[in-house]
Amino acid sequence: MKIAFVVQRYGKEVMGGSELHCRQVAERLAERGYDCTVFTTTAKDYITWKNEYPEGESRLNQVTLRRFKVKRERDIRAFNEYSDWIFSHDHTREQEVQWQEQQGPLSLDLIEALKKEENHFDVFIFFTYLYYNTYWGLKSVNTPKILVPTAHDEPPIHLDIMKEVFEQPDAFIFNTESEKRMLYANFDFSGKYQDIAGVGIDIPGSLDIKGFLKKYDLHGPFLLYAGRIERGKGCQDLIDYFERYSSGRPELELVLIGKRLMGLPENKRLRYLGFVPAGDKNAAMQAAALTVHPSYLESLCMAALESMAAGTPILVQERTEPLKDHCVKSSGGLWYSSYEEFEAAVDILLKDKELRKMMGENGRSYVKKYYSWETVIDKYEKAFEFLGFDSG
Repeated sequence: MKIAFVVQRYGKEVMGGSELHCRQVAERLAERGYDCTVFTTTAKDYITWKNEYPEGESRLNQVTLRRFKVKRERDIRAFNEYSDWIFSHDHTREQEVQWQEQQGPLSLDLIEALKKEENHFDVFIFFTYLYYNTYWGLKSVNTPKILVPTAHDEPPIHLDIMKEVFEQPDAFIFNTESEKRMLYANFDFSGKYQDIAGVGIDIPGSLDIKGFLKKYDLHGPFLLYAGRIERGKGCQDLIDYFERYSSGRPELELVLIGKRLMGLPENKRLRYLGFVPAGDKNAAMQAAALTVHPSYLESLCMAALESMAAGTPILVQERTEPLKDHCVKSSGGLWYSSYEEFEAAVDILLKDKELRKMMGENGRSYVKKYYSWETVIDKYEKAFEFLGFDSG
């Protein structure tokens, strides 16, 4: 069985949520013997869509990559201004299509390749509803199509052209029940195959916590944030809350790991470690008193699940329903919607070691039950069977 994936960026260096999600699913299916090809662009950065990877065909971890150039880079300021206008004014379908083109990544060669080569594949799997390659790619192929929306309740989901996106696929694989509920309120899924799979999370083995703390010169208790460090992920709120909370707690630190896309204040208790190896990330999660996930827009949040797999409680933004659902279903975390609630939750978790341990164990059990790779890939195979293919 030959599977084609379509995603805006792809590579070892691309650590975005939906892009990493796509890579992990493609590699796990390849390990099961499927012939997997990814149609993507030469862009590495989602802000500019600058061409950085070599164009053409290559291989990565048993998966064939087909990279196509982006026609033009994105002017993010102009795009944001146009987005602000289109989300607040009456407009035409043509203006929405123009918005989709500005969103990008604008790769006409990628879309042409899908048209020409669709007969070489049995199934197409598109990751993320939002981008140009999904909008036009879904229209370009008639082969059975699966969409993994990774959707948030955000302004673009309410554009009229998104109805065209959600009309096209034959099957949908959602990240969470809350994502599915949100999309049901906006689109008609009658006659479409649907399942909730998310992404597989490995339970880490024995970790060198002492070695990790020594390597990064960490001493006191710390809160951890892992992911893209940017305002859009709620990081400014987190930093503001931490500085206010820690003013009377000189022993506490906030550790940030991931790509930094915003300025950070001068504060010796604010520790930015940059990108760290996977083993160090797992050790950081296990060593943290708790991990904080302040984003208002998540369809799953792999970092939260990784923290739970490491046995560490999570603290999440209440308005982000998928994150709150993780906490409620697992009893492995708490949530907040204001500084006062943030302060109370951190106080509770820092002061009660037994509660942290219990919540950490709950979270690990939740991940084992719902987010093992075997469970996730089995659900993709059930979708293939629905589309008429024998996954055995």
